[in-house]
Amino acid sequence: MTAAQADHAGARSDIGEFPEGFKLDTPRVEDGAAIWRIARDSKALDLNSSYSYLLWCRDFAATSVVARDAEGEPAAFLTGYIRPERPETLVVWQVAVDAAHRGRGLAAALLDGVTTRAREELGIRFVETTITPDNAASNRLFASFGERHSVPVQREVLFDAGLFPEQGHEPEVLHLIGPFEPPARPAP
Repeated sequence: MTAAQADHAGARSDIGEFPEGFKLDTPRVEDGAAIWRIARDSKALDLNSSYSYLLWCRDFAATSVVARDAEGEPAAFLTGYIRPERPETLVVWQVAVDAAHRGRGLAAALLDGVTTRAREELGIRFVETTITPDNAASNRLFASFGERHSVPVQREVLFDAGLFPEQGHEPEVLHLIGPFEPPARPAP
């Protein structure tokens, strides 16, 4: 999604409509506390330190996105980064929607928006994420993302449960999505 497209609430992207009343935006350091709260309240994500969300907003803003409500406050977020060993791969770290705003398609809109932007600006061709088997919402989100974009989704266990220090952590299943076609370049 281009910056001009992101400036409009409900703006049309190459993929579909962004939910009305929300704006796709780049996270700012000032958003770190709200993003941490949304992650904490999700009850599904592994919560990182509040400090890490501040750093994420500073250092990985180009590969992350927030949905802002009508008052400009973060209602949802997606954090991601470019994988150093695979510069054509966007790793989606976390996606969460504030409970008051769920059911409006924000998670899918964030994923579509950040992927479109990363394809256009950074040349990514793959998206990776890890999901635990019990996270039905995330499993549906990424499966439908692959279907919407007509790209394959391959799955394999990346980190077995035994690698985690705490008891009861499920395995993290890698979802490798792509390849995406390179974005069309405008004629000179």
